[in-house]
Amino acid sequence: MTILAGQLLLADDRRRTVVLESGFVRLQHGRIAEVVTGVVPSTADISNRHAIICPGFIDAHLHLPQFSMIGAHGMNLLDWLDRVTFPSEQKWEDPRFARQMTRSALSQCLSVGTTSFCAYASVHHLSTIESLRVADEMGFRGVIGQVLMDQNAPATLCREPNQLLDEASRTLERFPPSASMAAAVTPRFAISCSRELLAGAGALANGVGAIVQTHLAETKDECAQVSRLFDGQRYVDVYRDTNLLTPRTVLGHGIHLDDNDCRVLAEHQSRVAHCPVANTFLGSGTMNRHRLVQQGVDVILGSDIGAGYETSMARVARSMIEAASVIGKGVPTAAQALYDITAGAADALEWDDVGRIREDGRADLFVIEPNMPLDPFVEPHATINANPLVDPLSKLLFSWDDRWIKRTYLAGKQVYP
Repeated sequence: MTILAGQLLLADDRRRTVVLESGFVRLQHGRIAEVVTGVVPSTADISNRHAIICPGFIDAHLHLPQFSMIGAHGMNLLDWLDRVTFPSEQKWEDPRFARQMTRSALSQCLSVGTTSFCAYASVHHLSTIESLRVADEMGFRGVIGQVLMDQNAPATLCREPNQLLDEASRTLERFPPSASMAAAVTPRFAISCSRELLAGAGALANGVGAIVQTHLAETKDECAQVSRLFDGQRYVDVYRDTNLLTPRTVLGHGIHLDDNDCRVLAEHQSRVAHCPVANTFLGSGTMNRHRLVQQGVDVILGSDIGAGYETSMARVARSMIEAASVIGKGVPTAAQALYDITAGAADALEWDDVGRIREDGRADLFVIEPNMPLDPFVEPHATINANPLVDPLSKLLFSWDDRWIKRTYLAGKQVYP
């Protein structure tokens, strides 16, 4: 049993924000056994009224083979794939290399408070299995998908559709959608997949209720190439017609969408993983998050490592606010952004055991100790020049320092440091 006491970051589901309340949580048998607010007992294993106990962050879009290639700047998406990404992913032909790299990448995630994720592996079946095994052994909640590609990529990374679909099916048998670490059906994007492969992936995912991961409308050049490859169809319609738009679909980026595209996504209850850091890094464009939300599309957040260069979801959330400020509409507050990378993402992904500090949830938490005063945490009679215009959660997010993270827990077990 472990007791953590301080300020609890709690979900306010009615307003889709988070709030801070003093209190403590009791962890037992991998779950949150008790949540009590209003008291910070001095006898707890951690007792610090200035510390913040956070639910683990959720990264809805990352690429495990790309953690070693962060920083390949100065290229557009399609050049970057050909010159940097595909050569990096070829190294995953060796399952031992994939296993080592997965452990390294996920250890980095733990160091920044990420405890759940949606991840792409590579086209290699055995390496994807090894990656899932590592994540499961480490205690994560999430999905990893074998990348499916049969065209417009190096020959060494393309496979026949029947082989890919058979491998994906066998992976789903070993790591079913109901498992804490599950396989996802993961066609890379429409450019690298034939209609046959996309349709087969849609049928497979719908047959077992798996999460679907793919990319959508990241760049204008990509959208134009999809139209050329698929008889003039719009990108969204290609996925709709191959049954890849489901309530469990996570579409990376979604920058270049019009109102009709948004309506189609909303009708199928498919989610968009907004990747603001990567969008800026590759010069892909600025997503109009407000338009998607207004049209009923759930938007969650992803780091998109390695086009994204921030492993910290707190920094990704901050970038989301900055991108919305550029658009000038629907700018989220810090409390809303923090909700998006915790409870909001958990709801969108249908993971009801993570994303919140609540009784009987998984004990996936981390503890931070900010090195600056945040107004609600000073002693009641302390005198400071507090600025009433500075929201404490905004101060927390915009001042975020990963060195504040003192402990991370997966299923109640301390796994970092």
